[in-house]
Amino acid sequence: MTNPTAAMLVIGDEILSGRTRDSNMHHLAQRLTAHGIDMTEMRVVRDERAAITDAVTALSAAHTHVFTSGGIGPTHDDITADCVAAAFGKAIDVRDDARAVLQAHYDAKGIEMNESRLRMARIPEGAKLIDNPVSAAPGFTLGNVHVMAGVPRIFEAMVDGLLARLEGGTPPVSRNLTIRRGEGDVAGPLRTLAGENPALSFGSYPFADDRGGAVNVVVRGAEPEAVDAAIAHLAEVFPDAEL
Repeated sequence: MTNPTAAMLVIGDEILSGRTRDSNMHHLAQRLTAHGIDMTEMRVVRDERAAITDAVTALSAAHTHVFTSGGIGPTHDDITADCVAAAFGKAIDVRDDARAVLQAHYDAKGIEMNESRLRMARIPEGAKLIDNPVSAAPGFTLGNVHVMAGVPRIFEAMVDGLLARLEGGTPPVSRNLTIRRGEGDVAGPLRTLAGENPALSFGSYPFADDRGGAVNVVVRGAEPEAVDAAIAHLAEVFPDAEL
């Protein structure tokens, strides 16, 4: 069986402007790989309704899961929840269960539940809440779209809880071989080996260090024996390679 697939949609003008460096994509990719869900696409869009809604619609149709980050806070530009609701044709309003979670959190801290904070309890019809153990304001799952906060610490905590209820597949096996040659020397044998092993993924990543130029070759696949055999073959072709 093939693994489930996933796309990530990062929402925020601050990412596109370069003001904020996104770490959520890297974190999610690592966690999904370990869970046996193949990340196959990532997009970043601005805080604009049509851009978000169109991206959600397209990604939801093309992947088993879509994970979003950003745009579910208390401010005027936090419009992700509305856009996801629109993409699925669902109504959205303050929901009692989300409001109760927020109310308990703010009561415990002695903070007023004002109109802006109440915006974070607006959940689309039919959505399932995603727990937020850091700041209480929940994310939600609607259809195959999982909507989470953009703040990295909160996003990571939400991912931890969410993955526990998602069915994964087979985490890939990955092996690395460092070849102290130019990428042009490695390309031919690597192309031949990739053609002979269509079930495996071959990556070639050149770099330079104090010893000069080199290439990291990464072989990934579901079957450890096949991955090991490919690495062994490359090591024979390039006997000076470093495992």
